[in-house]
Amino acid sequence: MTGDKLPPSSLTAPKSVKAETRHLRAGFIPLVDASVLLVAAELGFATAEGLAIDLVKDVSWANVRDRLAFRQFDIAHMLSPMPVAAMLGLGSNPSPTITPFSLGQGGNAITLSVALYRQMADLAETASAPDALVLAEALARLIEKRRDSGQNPLTLGVTYPFSSHNYEFRYWLAAGGINPDRDVKLVVVPPPLTSDALAAGAIDGFCVGAPWNMVASERGVGRIVAIKQDIWPSAPEKVIGLRPEWAADNEETVLRLIVALDKAARWCDDPGHHDDLAALLSDQRFIGAPRDIIRHVLQGQFSLDAEGNRRVIAHYFRFHAENANYPRPSQALWIYSQMIRWGQTRFSAAGQKAAAAAYRPDLYRQALNLPDSMAEQDLRREGEAENDRFIDGYVFDPAEIEAYAAAFPVQADAGETLSEEP
Repeated sequence: MTGDKLPPSSLTAPKSVKAETRHLRAGFIPLVDASVLLVAAELGFATAEGLAIDLVKDVSWANVRDRLAFRQFDIAHMLSPMPVAAMLGLGSNPSPTITPFSLGQGGNAITLSVALYRQMADLAETASAPDALVLAEALARLIEKRRDSGQNPLTLGVTYPFSSHNYEFRYWLAAGGINPDRDVKLVVVPPPLTSDALAAGAIDGFCVGAPWNMVASERGVGRIVAIKQDIWPSAPEKVIGLRPEWAADNEETVLRLIVALDKAARWCDDPGHHDDLAALLSDQRFIGAPRDIIRHVLQGQFSLDAEGNRRVIAHYFRFHAENANYPRPSQALWIYSQMIRWGQTRFSAAGQKAAAAAYRPDLYRQALNLPDSMAEQDLRREGEAENDRFIDGYVFDPAEIEAYAAAFPVQADAGETLSEEP
């Protein structure tokens, strides 16, 4: 398997006499949304920019966070909220982290046990196939029935407290009228273990990245009820995380890395390369899931369950198109708003500044020679465009974060601050 023929490096030699790191150690979690990083390292895009990347497969996001902080990694595949949390000093081991590059959009889904889904579907108030919001409302009615009959709360899995999965799962539940902190129990489950945990009855559902939702549905243990595009289509999913001081000491390397990642993202977005990409990702060194499942995920072809129900989602993964790699501070600020909403932090002007500083579009524009006029979209309102709308119809204005977070009918109780657990 080979990539397209690559041009010579588009960046000149560094102006500084100080030697920069050109051999990078990169941590990643086995998920399809690591594709751009894996392809950059494996198919020669990094080499074309004078870089070498050693890939290190890890088992949990907490490990990735700690190994980046303790300098075992130079760069890392990270959840989009992780740099925001780090810059706010949240979590058990906060260490300043920035991102100059988003690895794309899409890839998450919410999967519930087959038995739970059947009970919900019976309560869905629609004659047609229920959509994601209808199912959330049906789940709310089912939870109320369970509570009235004295049953224990449902246990639902997310991958990390400061994760898109946690905030998207919470957003979906709350849109249906469910309080994630009182009506259900949220627990942390590593992505590769979610399907087994669901099969064993340890959890009743989960929100996780591809391919693990499809693995559960193919096994007949889960039913996919919502995907990321149902909740917020243009949400950033994973990013490349760097320590700010490392980025400052290796400025030319960072620019070269962004160029390599940009080329790899373009390659990943081309449907003509998806067979090769699925073959690469199915290798045990990377994801190790069946190649056919990964290929279907890349095509947006969902087996919702083991009974043949299917759904096709155009651009389920968007690796490059529509500015998918651009790290917009407004997106970091939406993440900050959800941290406020769920009691992980409180609003402050200093917090708003720190959250926005986690995303570095200036480095992205510099590396790719993009005009500074792009900065006009850095703090745009989210949810106004048809392809950018939130499931509940709310619009996020980054200039009104405190009011936005306070306006939701379902949120953390006043005065409640959560620990790192979800």
